[in-house]
Amino acid sequence: MVSPLAWAKRNSVLLWVAAVAIAFFLAVPPVQFVNALTLGAIYALIALGYTMVYGIVELINFAHGDVFMLGTFVSLSILIDVMGVTGPITNPLQLAVVLIFILAVTMGLMGAVGFLIEKLAYRPLRNAPKLAPLITAIGVSFILQNIVQLWKGPYKTNFPQFFPMDAALMFGSVRIGLINVLVIAVALILMIALQLFITRSKTGRAMRATALDPTAAALMGVNIDATISRTFVIGAAIAGAGSVMFGLYLGITDFSIGFLAGLKAFTAAVVGGIGNTLGAALGAFTIGFTEVGATVAGFSRWKDAIVFILLVAFLTFRPNGILGSDSSDRA
Repeated sequence: MVSPLAWAKRNSVLLWVAAVAIAFFLAVPPVQFVNALTLGAIYALIALGYTMVYGIVELINFAHGDVFMLGTFVSLSILIDVMGVTGPITNPLQLAVVLIFILAVTMGLMGAVGFLIEKLAYRPLRNAPKLAPLITAIGVSFILQNIVQLWKGPYKTNFPQFFPMDAALMFGSVRIGLINVLVIAVALILMIALQLFITRSKTGRAMRATALDPTAAALMGVNIDATISRTFVIGAAIAGAGSVMFGLYLGITDFSIGFLAGLKAFTAAVVGGIGNTLGAALGAFTIGFTEVGATVAGFSRWKDAIVFILLVAFLTFRPNGILGSDSSDRA
């Protein structure tokens, strides 16, 4: 049996993070704490794709943020052009059906986009010097941005708010919007499902084996190309779910949101421990707390700069991130 002291030493980083979260909760209004969790949940859904791809092929997929951006426009078009949704839906059953449908379709389409990007842009460069796929990722990012500009234009576009924004839960005098609860719940469900998939499924074991040693995994019968493709598909699909939640929560999108969102998700992956799925989620919530904390403190104009200062600090003093990049957890 592990003693409490030994357990505390082994989990000192997590205990420190929990202490910081509790201190943040006590220092800011509860509503702002929920806002930080909501923002962190959205970043987590993007960061998971970054860390999964890096864990498998050690590629920083800078196009991933623009896959997320594309997902916002795809979900917007499905809502307006296919389903004819332009305003709040008050019928709970109809609301649930629309939400499940838009999540499923957007995740499926973004998964297909991830598959095409891997097959057409990255697979031919599998054995090329590492700089080549990195430059290609930047090129794919610009391609996606230009496709959206040709399709929807370069202007900001309102996302149809079909979820009743005035719906809330009351805890005494504290009002928590149901949209916040929805975003956090969807993110947690997908993160738990992903973790179970990676640790318990045959494909997840193949991902972890490929991340640990691709050559040995291939000798044991793992189809490396198929495993990498599935990783891109899963990461892009989860980013698609994040794009729906982003549109619902903020109510606006444009072709340029993928750049900054992608950089922050990359920062989250580094802060948590790139290549570590649990670390990416933890890093995303850290970014959410950092942004909201900066806003509450009166530094809203500097919140992005503060996030990237945090990135530099981690790269300098703890380059492996909060949880490190243990290869056994990489996928």
